[in-house]
Amino acid sequence: MSTPTRSPTVTVGRPPRWDARRRAEPETNDATPEPASAPPAPTVDKVNLAQKLALFSEPWSPKIVGELNGQHVKLVKLQGPFVWHHHEAEDELFLVLHGHLRMELRDRTVDVKPGELIIIPRGVEHRPVAEEEVHVLLFEPASTLNTGNVREERTAEHLQRL
Repeated sequence: MSTPTRSPTVTVGRPPRWDARRRAEPETNDATPEPASAPPAPTVDKVNLAQKLALFSEPWSPKIVGELNGQHVKLVKLQGPFVWHHHEAEDELFLVLHGHLRMELRDRTVDVKPGELIIIPRGVEHRPVAEEEVHVLLFEPASTLNTGNVREERTAEHLQRL
């Protein structure tokens, strides 16, 4: 039995597997037009919290460093006592990165140290207090106003993105 010979005029639909140079070339299919404008690919990158915290110094002024599922990830520096307030529709997560946070509730006080977090459920009146500068990561719905049901000079209506 002999090996069949291939005609030099016959073209192969795809390059042989061993030909890496030809395999790297994209195959084109003229029958399928490309979409006019594809949506931009989402940006995926890490966030260095220490670098972001170094960009600002004012206390009680949260900065947005990320977003997901309608939630904001914020960094804030705390110094002194804040205003008593609550949030009607949103829970808040406080993750202490640096310093010592005292979270005052109407019935007790909770000390939160670096590497610890506290979740304040919606409707619970609270007051964060920082005797010395505290760095906190906040995770809360994008609609959350930092002073909740209270409007005062530290109310941050529009947050800066870092």
